[in-house]
Amino acid sequence: MAQHELVLVVDFGAQYAQLIARRVREAKVYSEIVPHSMPVEEMLARGPKAIILSGGPQSVYAEGAPRVESGLFEAGVPAFGICYGFQAMAQTLGGEVRRTGLREFGRTPVTVSSAGTLLAGIPEDLNVWMSHGDAVHAPPAGFAVLAASGGAPVAAFEDLDRRLAGVQWHPEVLHSQAGQAVLEHFLYDIAGCSGDWTTTNVVDEQVELIRQQVGDKQVLCALSGGVDSAVAAALVHKAIGDQLTCVYVDHGLQRSGESEQIEKDFVAATGIRLEVVDAEDQFLSALAGVTDPEQKRKIVGREFIRTFEATARKVDAERHIEFLVQGTLYPDVVESGGGAGAANIKSHHNVGGLPDDLQFSLIEPLRTLFKDEVRELGLAVGLPETMVYRHPFPGPGLSIRIIGEVTKERLDILRAADLIARTELTAAGLDRDIWQFPVVLLADVHSVGVQGDGRTYGHPVVLRPVTSEDAMTADWARLPYDVLERISTRITNEVDEINRVTVDITSKPPGTIEWE
Repeated sequence: MAQHELVLVVDFGAQYAQLIARRVREAKVYSEIVPHSMPVEEMLARGPKAIILSGGPQSVYAEGAPRVESGLFEAGVPAFGICYGFQAMAQTLGGEVRRTGLREFGRTPVTVSSAGTLLAGIPEDLNVWMSHGDAVHAPPAGFAVLAASGGAPVAAFEDLDRRLAGVQWHPEVLHSQAGQAVLEHFLYDIAGCSGDWTTTNVVDEQVELIRQQVGDKQVLCALSGGVDSAVAAALVHKAIGDQLTCVYVDHGLQRSGESEQIEKDFVAATGIRLEVVDAEDQFLSALAGVTDPEQKRKIVGREFIRTFEATARKVDAERHIEFLVQGTLYPDVVESGGGAGAANIKSHHNVGGLPDDLQFSLIEPLRTLFKDEVRELGLAVGLPETMVYRHPFPGPGLSIRIIGEVTKERLDILRAADLIARTELTAAGLDRDIWQFPVVLLADVHSVGVQGDGRTYGHPVVLRPVTSEDAMTADWARLPYDVLERISTRITNEVDEINRVTVDITSKPPGTIEWE
């Protein structure tokens, strides 16, 4: 990749480290997350334009708490502290940090006493997102105090000579008023960034990288119907054209219209060579009689690998495949331990499990990108909006949205109800406001109803609309009552087997987004 200005986000264990990195990129500056355990020399060796110290759960004066080496602030690299990072900066440079006795969590009023550069043009009375029990009581020498709150006598400061600044609150969080403006004041006005990270640059650079990596060799890509694999495939195709073959395993567990979208719209938009495998009967036979959700997941994964392997062998025999495309994203890299010391939170389910005699070199054109950047990239390479803004959908498909055994009949019932819910959501203009909208069929439950003056025993369905930024946490979406009413009326009128529609109003945590 071309050399872009780099901002390092030092992760002190904050739940918001990825969000900070995303906000920096929204300001058109490339950012990466590094662990606080990385030696300062190693950070500086990467030539960062600036360093941001994230929040974290500990007290800076607690035994064993992460420390910031003074060398970081003596290297002449601009630095910005957020919450824990703000306190760590203050403590390392000789300021005073202690417990105030007044904790601040959630929305908190802050008063700006002196705007300086960091808070220039920002209202004097701010509502921001706080999460702290300790506070900076005295700034280090050379720092100007810019703001205070009830529980933080020093809530923001800056030292323009050394290009150091910080805030006690979380400017990266949506609930912080003028949060993006504060970040951009640091990035542009204090750190001197120019903002050279754009979608156009990413497309051009990745196309060139892929061409260099692949040469004249053949490439294979498994399409799932999701955004990530579609954008990765479109980007690779833009680079190497017909050297790419895509495989779509139609397992019969997709929502209404999704297989057609891949087979027709995607091919029409890109001109990609596509092999479609109709495996519905195979997957349904394997799932017959199974009600346990973990078993369903394992079966779908196993059958997918078997099917993909057989197809890959066929394509390999014809074209001699050397590379495999995967839609790995930056959060996958960080969470799977690939982000230089990051914790191994989870393993990801891109095409793994292929036998030793069918191993390919990987192409991962999206591995530096967040989801919102991938969507922008998808539009830039010409994919239809309906595909780019498709709601996240689980790999096992509708099999885990049927509570009970998965059958063709139950899938058709759920598909019909799901299509109505999605259609009405789109008609109300709410697609982009909702992160995900699972519709769950309680197939093993019968509820009594009255339809056509007669008593019925139909199935209930559960609507599960949620809002989220990253799926780590989620809140139930407050859909307008008239939209819920139209969805309920249409489902019970048009889907004979359903006589009751309910809404799940559980947040995550404690609930998950999917029921299984």
